[in-house]
Amino acid sequence: MTATVISTRSVAPTRTIEPRPRGAGDPWRQSWSLAKRALINTKRVPESLIDVTLQPVIFTLLFSYIFGGAISGTVGNYLTILVPGILAQSIAFASMGIGMSLRTDMESGVFDRFRSLPIARVAPLLGQALASVVRYVLLIGVVLSTGAVLGYRVGGGFGHFLLGALLLIVFASALSWGPMIVGLLARSAGAIQGTLMMMLFPLTFASNAFVPTDSMPGWLRAFADHNPVSYLVEAVRALWSGAGEWHHATVMTLGWCVAMTVVLMPLAIRAYNRKA
Repeated sequence: MTATVISTRSVAPTRTIEPRPRGAGDPWRQSWSLAKRALINTKRVPESLIDVTLQPVIFTLLFSYIFGGAISGTVGNYLTILVPGILAQSIAFASMGIGMSLRTDMESGVFDRFRSLPIARVAPLLGQALASVVRYVLLIGVVLSTGAVLGYRVGGGFGHFLLGALLLIVFASALSWGPMIVGLLARSAGAIQGTLMMMLFPLTFASNAFVPTDSMPGWLRAFADHNPVSYLVEAVRALWSGAGEWHHATVMTLGWCVAMTVVLMPLAIRAYNRKA
C-alpha cells in the first residue's frame, strides 16, 4: 500500500502590491497641486487680496503727498525713494496672509486630510509659498501702476527691472517661512496678526524704505543700515533708477534670503510635523 504524504508546510499568502499614487514621490508636483488649491481658495474669497491691491495703493498715495514735499521737495522726486520702499513694506505685510492661511487649514481639519495623503511633509508649506508668488507679482504690478500714474518711471532698462522684480519675489518667499512658523505655533488668528506686526514693523519702518538713515540716532542707524529690508530697497532703487551701484546691495539681499531660508525653513517644517 502506498502512503500518501501530506505536506504541512504553510503556503505564504500572496502579497498584493498596491499601485503607487501618481506623483507620490514628487514633492514639487505635490506642492504645485496644493498651490493651485490655495489659489482657488483665494479666487473664491477675493477680499483676501486687499493687502496686495488696495492697501499698497493707499500707502503710496498717502506717503507721496504727506512725506514727498518734506523729504524730497516734490512728490515726483520722492517717488524714486518711495516706490521701492512701498514694495518692500507691502511684501513684508502680505506675508502675514500665509500664516493666517495655515491657521485656517488647521482649524478646518485640512491638516488631518494632508496627514492621510501619501505626500511629502513639506508639500503643504511649499504649496503656500508657491501660491504667494502670484500675490507678490500682483502686488508689484499694482504698486508700479500707481507710481506710474503719479509720475514714477523705471529707468534701468528691462533687464534691471526684471532683476529687481525677481529680487523682491525671492526675498518675499524667503521671509514667508517666518509667518508660517507663527501661524503654526500661535493659539489664535488674533495672536498671529499681533505677533507678526510686532516683528515686521521694526523691519520695515526702521530702515531706509521711506527716509534716509542719516538723521537717525547712531544705534538706530546701525540697525537700519544692516536691516535686510534696507538692503532690498537699496538694491531695487539702484536697479530701477539706472544710476548707482547695485551689486553690493543685491549680493547682501541674496545672502539674507539664503540665511532666512536655511534657518526658518527647517523650523517651519518641524512646527508643521508637530501640528500635523
